[in-house]
Amino acid sequence: MKIYVGIDIAKLNHFAAAISSQGEIHFEPFNFSNDYDGFYLLLSKLAPLDQHSIIIGLESTAHYGDNLVRFLIRKDFKVCVLNPLSTSAIRKNNLRKTKTDKVDTFVIAKTLMMQDSLRFFTLKDLDYIELKELGRFRQKTVKQRTRLKIQLTSYLDQVFPELQYFFKSGVHQNSVYALLKEAPTPNDIASMHMTHLTCLLQTASHGHFGKDTARELRVLAQKFVGIHDSSLSIQITQTIEQIELLDKQLFHTELEMANLVTCLHSVIMTIPGIGSTNGGMILGEIGDIHRFSTPGKLLAFAGLDPSVYQSGNFQAQRTRMSKRGSRVLRYALMNAAHNVVKNNATFKAYYDAKRAEGRTHYNALGHCAGKLVRVIWNVLTDEVEFNLE
Repeated sequence: MKIYVGIDIAKLNHFAAAISSQGEIHFEPFNFSNDYDGFYLLLSKLAPLDQHSIIIGLESTAHYGDNLVRFLIRKDFKVCVLNPLSTSAIRKNNLRKTKTDKVDTFVIAKTLMMQDSLRFFTLKDLDYIELKELGRFRQKTVKQRTRLKIQLTSYLDQVFPELQYFFKSGVHQNSVYALLKEAPTPNDIASMHMTHLTCLLQTASHGHFGKDTARELRVLAQKFVGIHDSSLSIQITQTIEQIELLDKQLFHTELEMANLVTCLHSVIMTIPGIGSTNGGMILGEIGDIHRFSTPGKLLAFAGLDPSVYQSGNFQAQRTRMSKRGSRVLRYALMNAAHNVVKNNATFKAYYDAKRAEGRTHYNALGHCAGKLVRVIWNVLTDEVEFNLE
């Protein structure tokens, strides 16, 4: 006999109830807090029951249930996270259309009972969750840094527009940042002692820029056409400091992702061109590969499947990718496909064939990403190393 425990998740307090597969109520819905005391109150309610017969279910509700899931898994309970759509279907069958936290606990428990097959979370799933959170945090940080770089460029366009053309690699490099933090305006650069300016550039660029560069830069700064505005100087230095802070955060985030990927020993890392960052983002977004019964479902989850456009007798032959599902997974797959094309002859030939058909670089890369999805699905489901020649 199975015992189904339904837990309704909220931010501060959760509700839980337990019923058997025969409909016997083991305990009525009760309230427990989302903290240490609350979690152990739940354990005290579960203690009289046979732990091997208990199946615990809760809905996927943002991050509010993550701590409870981790706690229960580490206590060796069988935990299943349900799609809210599955519980919604059962809730709609309730004639009285009642929705309360107490009622929802029984709805979740009954949903567990009606499922043909249940997938229980494991400690490995917790690693996937961590990778997912880190990958999404990384994406947010990259977007913040991109916005700041655009702002910095706009400030320099007003203060020293000639600067971005002086450095062939652009202004977004360590040597330029070091220069602008000390001398954010052309007047500051022009008045700087030549020896100090040379030393600053040489140190920041690791010897790439020398005395000739310093001399040319000072001459350029003496005949600038930008505006002299102290407020812009402050914004330039502060923006650079923010960019450098985000660079530091990205470094530590990617380092932690690399550590997690290494611990997982995933065969996805055998695919040439997929590193720890892209591999970590892909694994984090996919989670357990067995959630996807076919490569096509994984492709749709990434939003790389072609959209369908049909009206009357007209059927579009070429359509764009749907771009639904996980945006982070789609980004990681496109980035990984770009690297795989450069590292694998088969993918390079496939990319060239698509380009020969007249497709754009991005379109051809999208097809390579779709091909890569099928390879990833095969590699992860069979747990074999990559081999495609």
